[in-house]
Amino acid sequence: MRSAADVIKITEFMAALGKAVKSSGRVYLTGGATALLHGWRATTVDVDLKADPEPAGFFEAIASLKDTLDLNIELAAPDQFIPPLPGWRDRSPFIAKHGHLEFCHYDLYSQALAKIERGHERDVSDVQSMLAHHLISQDRLWELFRAIEPALIRYPAITPAEFRHAVERFCVSPC
Repeated sequence: MRSAADVIKITEFMAALGKAVKSSGRVYLTGGATALLHGWRATTVDVDLKADPEPAGFFEAIASLKDTLDLNIELAAPDQFIPPLPGWRDRSPFIAKHGHLEFCHYDLYSQALAKIERGHERDVSDVQSMLAHHLISQDRLWELFRAIEPALIRYPAITPAEFRHAVERFCVSPC
């Protein structure tokens, strides 16, 4: 097991990855990395990310950097667990540019809905932090959930009625 990541390690990772890849691309950070960079968590066990488009040398760089930086890196994003939200790329806040790469937070509404669907205590706490930091609003969260609700049938791990109920509960009273 590798050591936990903090803001310094994530910043080092972004700089090293941007330097290592051989072409342009965009990397979306999600989960604990977003929580760290926004300041509501001090550490995370792994860095979840998605490259879109994937730059040349991306996977080779990941394989090397996870050992060099003693960092758990996971290729994971909300659109693997819930339907992609319309306009998610446009709502993905820019973090930094390093070398050939632009780094962004994966759309916070997508992250929030994926966390609500998963329902773990830390996930719910993260969504409450997003709301407290004015990064998301309950009305927009509900609107975006409704936009993807018909596509939930394509995600057999999700029970649509339970997911809907969880989102309704959060949008009415997040505490």
